[in-house]
Amino acid sequence: MKQPQPRGPVSSLLLDILTGPEQSSSDVPAPAAALAGAVRDALAATSDFAFDEDLQLTLFCLFELHYSGIDGASGHWEWNPDLIAARRLLEHAYEAQLHSAVTLPELPAPTSAGVAAGLFELTGADGGPSMSKYVAKQATEEQIREFLIQKSIYTLKEADPHTWAIPRLTGRAKAAMVEIQADEYGGGAPDRMHSALFAQSMRGVGLDDGYGHYVDDVPAITLASSNLMSMFGLNRRLRGAIVGHLASYEMTSSLANRMYARGFRRLGYNDAVAAYFDEHVEADAVHEQIAGRDLAGGLVEAEPELLADVFFGAAAAVVVDTWMTAHILDAWNADASSLYSAAAVSA
Repeated sequence: MKQPQPRGPVSSLLLDILTGPEQSSSDVPAPAAALAGAVRDALAATSDFAFDEDLQLTLFCLFELHYSGIDGASGHWEWNPDLIAARRLLEHAYEAQLHSAVTLPELPAPTSAGVAAGLFELTGADGGPSMSKYVAKQATEEQIREFLIQKSIYTLKEADPHTWAIPRLTGRAKAAMVEIQADEYGGGAPDRMHSALFAQSMRGVGLDDGYGHYVDDVPAITLASSNLMSMFGLNRRLRGAIVGHLASYEMTSSLANRMYARGFRRLGYNDAVAAYFDEHVEADAVHEQIAGRDLAGGLVEAEPELLADVFFGAAAAVVVDTWMTAHILDAWNADASSLYSAAAVSA
């Protein structure tokens, strides 16, 4: 991914570290050793971690070291103890905010059927403003482009954050996760990978489909949505949460994508542009059952102590996506751009 532009003192320090020489954590004055202190100061000062531009970009960049990396940053930084220490501080702050924001429903019996029914009820509740309805009925050409730019931060690497869970699962849950992820990766056909289909949609509306190309143009809450699944996926202790997160996504996807496809066709875009959304209408109608019963239900039957974590992950996905949707639609309803920088829309 291209190196982002910093958004404050902490992300500026991190990006300076990543493009400089790697230094040992024993060098106390070294910039890497100072990062955790800068994070602590910023956490003490922020009023809303999920919407903090500087801290969400910092966390996003730290996670990106575990994906494709960042231009100019040595691969040796991935497991640098100073950077991991700073990342842990940010993760703990984010997790604490989510626990404060999420209200768990009454938990079902730890059975496959009970878990699936509970998750369908949780994700089927009215979550506030609907992005899919807006896109289907009234989004403009400019807003459609913004919508794809916002989604590109996660969707150009779709499936990867959830794939971290595979080695943390066993038995029925593992088999279900692999079945879902195999479809996400196109069943072995590179051009059918969901990330590739989304890139095709971006090209079709005149956007750059380069991975991370629009990282400087999306707001903190969009980075927070991506950071949520990276945090869940990269921490084994949160394996229940990443399973719940994926189940939530699969259970809310089919109908929403039908409406997205309708919105693109309303504006005159062809089947190639709508193909990503069409694919999810059919695939996720199947995936939602696998995710609820075999993945989440199978995990809870094998490890009943993870029941609350599964529902926390699902509920957190709903909450953060609701925050992100509200940010975007509030901007659009005020005839404003939802982007951190509006430059991308006219690019």
